[in-house]
Amino acid sequence: MKFWQKISLGSILTFIIIFNLASVLIIERNHSKMLQQEINTMLRENMSIRSTLEMVAPLLKMYNSFEYEKTVFTNIGNEAVARNNDQMMYLSIVDGMNRELYSNVDFTVRHPELQGTSEDEIRYMLSDVDRRTILFTSSLVRVNQNLFTIGYMKDVTPIYQERAEQFRFFLQVDIAACLIYIILMFLISKGLTKPIDKMMRTAKVIAQGDFSKRVEIKSKDEISNLAHHFNHMVSVVEDKINELELHNLEKQRFIQNFTHELKTPLTSIIGYANFLRVTKYQEDVFLDGLNVIYNEAKRLESLSMKMMDLILAQADHFEMKRENLKTVIDEMDSALAMKAKDKNIRLVYDCEDCWLWLEKDLMKILIFNLADNAIKASPEQETVTIRTYADRQQCVLAVEDHGIGIAPEHLDKIFEPFYVSDKARTRSYNGAGLGLSICQSIARIHQGTFEVTSEEHKGTTVTVRFKVMGESEVDL
Repeated sequence: MKFWQKISLGSILTFIIIFNLASVLIIERNHSKMLQQEINTMLRENMSIRSTLEMVAPLLKMYNSFEYEKTVFTNIGNEAVARNNDQMMYLSIVDGMNRELYSNVDFTVRHPELQGTSEDEIRYMLSDVDRRTILFTSSLVRVNQNLFTIGYMKDVTPIYQERAEQFRFFLQVDIAACLIYIILMFLISKGLTKPIDKMMRTAKVIAQGDFSKRVEIKSKDEISNLAHHFNHMVSVVEDKINELELHNLEKQRFIQNFTHELKTPLTSIIGYANFLRVTKYQEDVFLDGLNVIYNEAKRLESLSMKMMDLILAQADHFEMKRENLKTVIDEMDSALAMKAKDKNIRLVYDCEDCWLWLEKDLMKILIFNLADNAIKASPEQETVTIRTYADRQQCVLAVEDHGIGIAPEHLDKIFEPFYVSDKARTRSYNGAGLGLSICQSIARIHQGTFEVTSEEHKGTTVTVRFKVMGESEVDL
């Protein structure tokens, strides 16, 4: 059973139970109230007749005749019946010897339940007589030492007929109201759950792989909030899937590039080794071949070292210590100077004290790679500047060169592994395009962000901004 059907059925059953129960209670209450009014009226009338009989006691005592008593009681009875002006009123007066002094009753009165009534009480009961419902009241009155039984009755069948008529009318109203309510509830439930149906259909489409679908709901209720959160969830899932797909593409591209980078030097090494193996010895040929083999082997060595750096930079845990970045750079001066000497590059240090939490070996790899890239990109006898300074709760490292620069279309790809903008220049320096990828991983570990500004044929500035962390913020 669908949710909207459950809502409709539950609401309809609740309405039917409450509506019918309330209606029956109202009808029964009105019936009881009307019946009680009739009972009270009959009791008062019975009491009134008793009072009248007690008033004529002296007169009856004076004449002391049954016939006279009968005449007096007949007049009293006719007056009582006429006073109520109701053909459904019945009166019976019987003396102690069960002689009937007055009666307009057209049915047999046999109710032992009313016998034994004391002089100070009035009894009443309801009884069905000849398809009629009669209200009986009975009382005893003593007149001149004689007991008289007063039976005052009324046909209350119309009250029960009225109740039956109300039930018939209620049944008609009940059927009509239930039909209208059923139709309205089906429409309302269908309308209320329509957004949920939309979400279900959208969820099925999304489950089939189309994450571009969204639920469009214009209301401002809880279901709208649910749809909003559902759309947000789908967006997050879509972003995560796109991110995973991007990572998979990057991994695939990484493997392809890595395979290519391995294949090229290996092909050269195998080719020249085979050539030297089958060729007669000639010193100049052998030297050229050995130089090629040596250079390609150095490329493989450089590639393996870069791969080790990359793996190290992607590890999970490091021991961070609070260090002065200027001191770390000072420790690298000899290594950087040797690298710059190969191209006759002048290194300029403009370093201020800048303290931050870092892993020294990783930070040295980052600085060396940035400086190495700057040296490779610079022509001979140029200047490479390394700066450090503090800037608003940040420690800034900047490496500036005046080399060939980077084209704008390459700026957003330079951090991809094995990506190189100038393959010939990179190959000539045994490069593999891993340096900036390694630097980015190391910067991420130190909560650093990269900024690269470059202009072709004028130079490049790579800036890394590190957040100056407190000891409690450092991941150890």
